[in-house]
Amino acid sequence: MKSMVLTDAEGRVLFCSAVRPGSCADITQARQLGLAQLLADGPFMEILADAGYQGMGAQTGGRVVTPPHRKFKKNAPAWYEERHEQQRKAHSSRRIRVEHGIAHLKNWRALARHLGRREHMSDIVQAIAGLLSHQQTATRGQALRA
Repeated sequence: MKSMVLTDAEGRVLFCSAVRPGSCADITQARQLGLAQLLADGPFMEILADAGYQGMGAQTGGRVVTPPHRKFKKNAPAWYEERHEQQRKAHSSRRIRVEHGIAHLKNWRALARHLGRREHMSDIVQAIAGLLSHQQTATRGQALRA
């Protein structure tokens, strides 16, 4: 089962889509949800995505940033391997808060140990995303008052 999650720069959950079968590619799910069209037509914002969204940057005018694509499969020059590793690490360092936000969602017991019917999974994910978003907003409000 797969759900698309959008977080802000701090890792707070902003959006969580309905659950789809896990056999669907990430970029296909984004296209079906209309994310590519929304980003292409909307205001400029940068989305840090994983490798499953490679190719979406061209469709959205550079708004979706993915890890660098390997140009050499075999016999790559030494300088290329080093440069590719640096670019990959730079992207990973910028994206770590997004991964932490997604991890907070996955750590809820109802998702980590789901043994129920698949038909109910979408409702459970949506409910947990709402609770997590509310919890993160409340925590942020307390931090601002302190």
